[in-house]
Amino acid sequence: MSEEQTETTSKESLIVTSKVKAYIKSKGFMTSGDAIDGINDEIYRLIDKALERTSANKRTTVRSTDF
Repeated sequence: MSEEQTETTSKESLIVTSKVKAYIKSKGFMTSGDAIDGINDEIYRLIDKALERTSANKRTTVRSTDF
């Protein structure tokens, strides 16, 4: 297994699965088994991008404008 695969599979979930599924259901859709993993991966990407912007602006506090 590559380092990237290990990193992806070992990431802790940052979302509340039941809340996400309830929201999707409230919009008239169903949630596939891999959707939650995809959403979680996207959350990590968004946070990492915000951290890069925060660092580039020589700050240590992430702000809403960093997203």
